[in-house]
Amino acid sequence: MSDQVRQEACCCARKKKRTPEEVQALAHRLNRVEGQIRGIRAMLEKDAYCPDILTQVAAATAALQSFGRELLASHIRSCVVEDIHSGKDEAADELIATLQKFLK
Repeated sequence: MSDQVRQEACCCARKKKRTPEEVQALAHRLNRVEGQIRGIRAMLEKDAYCPDILTQVAAATAALQSFGRELLASHIRSCVVEDIHSGKDEAADELIATLQKFLK
């Protein structure tokens, strides 16, 4: 994916530089979620029993929530702290708005 396409796909102009370790850990979590989703699709196509599929849906949902919690924690520890230390008080409002979306 080109940088221009990535920028167009992004919801805003701000960026976050992540360490290779952070990217790898987050990507690993997403890979597991993707695998779970593919497994759910396969179960559906093989006429698996509804409660068995729903159990896997719950597992995939929990894995995606875990990814979100990890990303949110990283955001607070880095972006929010940096913004507040540099006097950007709007960082608190942005965090509140993000939490309200995340906790729905």
